[in-house]
Amino acid sequence: MSTKRVWRLPEVIIQTGLSRSTIYEMIKRGEFPRQFNLGARAVGWVADDVLAWLDAKILVAKRSE
Repeated sequence: MSTKRVWRLPEVIIQTGLSRSTIYEMIKRGEFPRQFNLGARAVGWVADDVLAWLDAKILVAKRSE
Protein backbone atom coordinates (compact mmCIF):
# COMPACT_ATOMS: atom_id res chain seq x y z
CA MET A 1 0.00 0.00 0.00
CA SER A 2 1.42 3.39 -0.98
CA THR A 3 1.29 6.41 1.27
CA LYS A 4 0.04 9.62 -0.29
CA ARG A 5 1.14 12.92 1.14
CA VAL A 6 -1.25 15.85 1.06
CA TRP A 7 0.00 19.41 1.19
CA ARG A 8 -2.06 22.36 2.31
CA LEU A 9 -1.60 25.73 0.61
CA PRO A 10 1.24 27.05 2.83
CA GLU A 11 3.37 24.00 1.97
CA VAL A 12 2.57 24.31 -1.75
CA ILE A 13 3.67 27.95 -1.60
CA ILE A 14 6.93 27.00 0.16
CA GLN A 15 7.71 24.14 -2.22
CA THR A 16 6.96 26.06 -5.44
CA GLY A 17 7.91 29.61 -4.54
CA LEU A 18 4.64 30.78 -6.07
CA SER A 19 2.15 33.10 -4.44
CA ARG A 20 -1.37 32.06 -3.53
CA SER A 21 -2.90 34.15 -6.31
CA THR A 22 -0.47 32.78 -8.90
CA ILE A 23 -1.26 29.20 -7.90
CA TYR A 24 -5.01 29.73 -8.24
CA GLU A 25 -4.62 31.61 -11.53
CA MET A 26 -2.50 28.78 -12.93
CA ILE A 27 -5.11 26.23 -11.78
CA LYS A 28 -7.78 28.23 -13.60
CA ARG A 29 -5.67 28.10 -16.80
CA GLY A 30 -5.02 24.36 -16.37
CA GLU A 31 -1.29 24.92 -15.77
CA PHE A 32 -1.03 23.65 -12.19
CA PRO A 33 -2.38 20.57 -10.39
CA ARG A 34 -5.88 21.06 -9.00
CA GLN A 35 -6.61 20.96 -5.33
CA PHE A 36 -9.22 18.65 -3.83
CA ASN A 37 -11.58 19.01 -0.90
CA LEU A 38 -10.41 17.59 2.39
CA GLY A 39 -13.46 18.78 4.26
CA ALA A 40 -16.04 21.52 4.31
CA ARG A 41 -13.45 24.29 4.61
CA ALA A 42 -10.14 22.66 3.72
CA VAL A 43 -8.40 21.79 0.47
CA GLY A 44 -5.13 20.05 -0.28
CA TRP A 45 -2.87 19.00 -3.11
CA VAL A 46 -1.39 15.56 -3.71
CA ALA A 47 2.31 16.21 -3.03
CA ASP A 48 3.39 13.85 -5.83
CA ASP A 49 1.35 15.88 -8.35
CA VAL A 50 3.00 19.12 -7.28
CA LEU A 51 6.45 17.51 -7.31
CA ALA A 52 5.85 16.13 -10.81
CA TRP A 53 4.83 19.61 -11.95
CA LEU A 54 8.05 21.01 -10.45
CA ASP A 55 10.16 18.31 -12.13
CA ALA A 56 8.59 19.16 -15.50
CA LYS A 57 9.30 22.88 -14.99
CA ILE A 58 12.93 22.14 -14.07
CA LEU A 59 13.35 19.88 -17.11
CA VAL A 60 12.04 22.57 -19.46
CA ALA A 61 14.33 25.16 -17.86
CA LYS A 62 17.39 22.91 -18.23
CA ARG A 63 16.59 22.20 -21.88
CA SER A 64 16.44 25.90 -22.68
CA GLU A 65 19.86 26.65 -21.14
